[in-house]
Amino acid sequence: MADAAPSRLERRKARTRAALIHAAQAFIADGKTNVAVLELTRAADVGMGSFYNHFSSKEELFQAAVEDALDRHGGALDELTRGMGDPAEVFAYSIRLTGRLHRRHPQLSKVMLNTGVAIATSEHGLAPRARRDIQAGIQAGRFTVGDPELAFVMAAGATLCLGQLLHTQPHRDDAQATDQIAEDLLRMFGIPADEAHEICQRPLPELDRLLPHAPA
Repeated sequence: MADAAPSRLERRKARTRAALIHAAQAFIADGKTNVAVLELTRAADVGMGSFYNHFSSKEELFQAAVEDALDRHGGALDELTRGMGDPAEVFAYSIRLTGRLHRRHPQLSKVMLNTGVAIATSEHGLAPRARRDIQAGIQAGRFTVGDPELAFVMAAGATLCLGQLLHTQPHRDDAQATDQIAEDLLRMFGIPADEAHEICQRPLPELDRLLPHAPA
């Protein structure tokens, strides 16, 4: 039997939680995490009591906000790479899409950047997928790297630094820069130069599909 549709109360609770998470993401994106719970509830347009129905502290809310952002991005990458058989292409595809995210979804980008290197050890978002794709590339004989964790560190560092560069240099071509980073990473991992270039010139899907917009 199919699950029952959510009740009106359940829908209202879900909207309240989403509003709090979206408000927290806006504060994180602005680098303002030293705020009171009252500021968060005002930004979300919910009551103080509603906050504690969902979260025990603002730290718990901020953690949920980061995980939500990373999970939405990771879910989009899973959807857009489904059916690809070559782990080298999947890896490059994810890097190329993520690089374009910094301009097209600046709030999510700033949430990621302001979270810093902690996202490299997160179980959410790009990090576990990059580790998976690097390991798959090694097992398939596509990547010739001795230490998959060091390969991941190079990819994570390049992705984060690229995002910061694209924010500080708004006139730089984000697509060209991102594709070059992806191509260079493939070459570092053992893909021949001409093939790495060809992989990183393949068409990408409509970028509006990369990530649904967060609720207003």
